[in-house]
Amino acid sequence: MSGKYIVIEGQDATGKDTQAKLLVEFLKQRGEKVVTYAESGTGSENEFIKTVAKLNYGADFNIEQRTHALLYLINRYEQWKKIAEPALKRGETVIVTRNWFSTLVYVGYASGVSRSLITKIHKEIMPEAYFKPDKIVIFTISPEEQVKRLGTQERTAEFWKSKGGEFQKKVNAGYRQVIRDFKVPTLDASGTIEEIQAELRKLFGYV
Repeated sequence: MSGKYIVIEGQDATGKDTQAKLLVEFLKQRGEKVVTYAESGTGSENEFIKTVAKLNYGADFNIEQRTHALLYLINRYEQWKKIAEPALKRGETVIVTRNWFSTLVYVGYASGVSRSLITKIHKEIMPEAYFKPDKIVIFTISPEEQVKRLGTQERTAEFWKSKGGEFQKKVNAGYRQVIRDFKVPTLDASGTIEEIQAELRKLFGYV
C-alpha cells in the first residue's frame, strides 16, 4: 500500500470529526486525493453500516457489552476492506476518526469486557496494516470542558454519551492508559477550532 493512513482518536466532544473534515479540505487544496470516514459508522451512507451503527448507539437497545465489541468490529472491518484498503492501494490518503482503541476503552476499560479478548478478536480479523497508521493522534480535554461540550451536542441521547459521569471518568482513564501503553501522541483539544487545526497540521508534519 502506498497511500497514507491517518487516525484521529479521542474522547467524546473533542472535535475529531470537525478537525478531520478541515484536514481533508486542507490536503485536497494541496492536490492530494483524500477519503475519510468514521469507524463507528455514524454518518455513513451505506445502509448496512448505518444499521450496525444504530444498534451500537441506540440508547434503547439492551445488548450485551461483548455484542458491542463485535458490532464495532463488523463496521471496522467492512469499512477498512471497502473504503480504506482500496484507497490506500490507489495511493490516496485515508483519514479515519476513531480506531480499535475506542472499543478497547469504551467496551474494555469502561464496561468491563476483557481487554485481552478485544485485542485477540481484532488481531484475528483486522489486517496487519490496520494497526500501523502513518500518523495517529489522540485528542484530550479536561473533564470539565468535556461536560460543557457534551451539553451543547445534539447527539447526547446516544448510548455512550447518555451514560453518567462515573462512566466518563472510566473512559478518560482508559484513554490515558492507552496513551501510555501504545505511546500514542496527544493533542490538547481545548483551544479554538483554528488553533487545534494548526496544531494538528504541525503534529502531522503538514507545515
